[in-house]
Amino acid sequence: MNRTRVTSFFSCRAFAPLLLVFACSGQTLDAGYDTPHGLLPVDERNPIILSNDNYDDNWQGVFAVLFANAGGGPLAGIIINGSTYAPDLKKNLTAWQELTTAAHASGLRGIPDPIASQGSPLARPSNGSIDSTVPNRSAGAQLIVEASARQALPNRPLALVTGGRLTDVADAYLMDNTVVERVVVVSALGSVTRTGAIMGPSNGELDSWADWIVTQRFTYVQVSAYYDQTTDITTAQLGSLPKNDFGDFIAKQQPIIRNNLPEADHVSMLAVGLPKFVLAMEPVALDPNGVFDSTMGPSLVPDAKGPVQLVTGVDGALASARLWQMLQDPKTFGR
Repeated sequence: MNRTRVTSFFSCRAFAPLLLVFACSGQTLDAGYDTPHGLLPVDERNPIILSNDNYDDNWQGVFAVLFANAGGGPLAGIIINGSTYAPDLKKNLTAWQELTTAAHASGLRGIPDPIASQGSPLARPSNGSIDSTVPNRSAGAQLIVEASARQALPNRPLALVTGGRLTDVADAYLMDNTVVERVVVVSALGSVTRTGAIMGPSNGELDSWADWIVTQRFTYVQVSAYYDQTTDITTAQLGSLPKNDFGDFIAKQQPIIRNNLPEADHVSMLAVGLPKFVLAMEPVALDPNGVFDSTMGPSLVPDAKGPVQLVTGVDGALASARLWQMLQDPKTFGR
């Protein structure tokens, strides 16, 4: 499988029978149906799967469930795994269940229960061939395959938004090569360098071989631009949170985030759910002079025809404003 097969998904020709059904049923497609709302190939109209480990160091889960109830695409799944940052999978799952329970109790709709996905980082085979990699066949990979088959539509692929390692993403490809025709991966990881970027800390170093697979098989967007997440919800603003279980959940989480790093996993969710959040993006490719390093993710270098898109600039003020707009709109919570 190579990247040329991915382009077939984004053409209407492959879905002519389905488009005929729309025509015969009297429905018409929006004239802007094929036009992204921002710089990314996916936007707030695409179904989303979220993948992460722990939740309490960023607002990714909060943004995800709010977007799903404020005009965003459906949340098709939440995959939780472990990592060296958060190794206790059971604890991670319980934490995410706390978030979804608070969301349900507050009237937020369409929030799937998170699932635990157990799978070790993928091992690079001795022959160096991607397709010789032994898959984990994890629960998360299975969900990606099945949900993308159900929910991906013509010119509306599933957005796989990650804030952790890419193991389940690559594992999905190893289970079903055609998944790349239905999925766009948007990941918060790595950092920008003087010569491009690296798929390293944070998150990128957790499974270097999975990184290698994803960059060469999927339509992939790397978000390596961050903003100070501690400005999203300040201590002075806690009294303005919704008076419900979800507001209580955020108030409990805020002191943890306030004392954490400004960089945050939720930039990948914002890149999809809030298209104008991304201010700058450039094409990159795997460094042709680079070699595989099992301790560090691959290096990416500028390439005008590169298959990977690197987000290098974002609007943090817009993110904070949209967060409060959703939180203070009663319609978000079904009222």
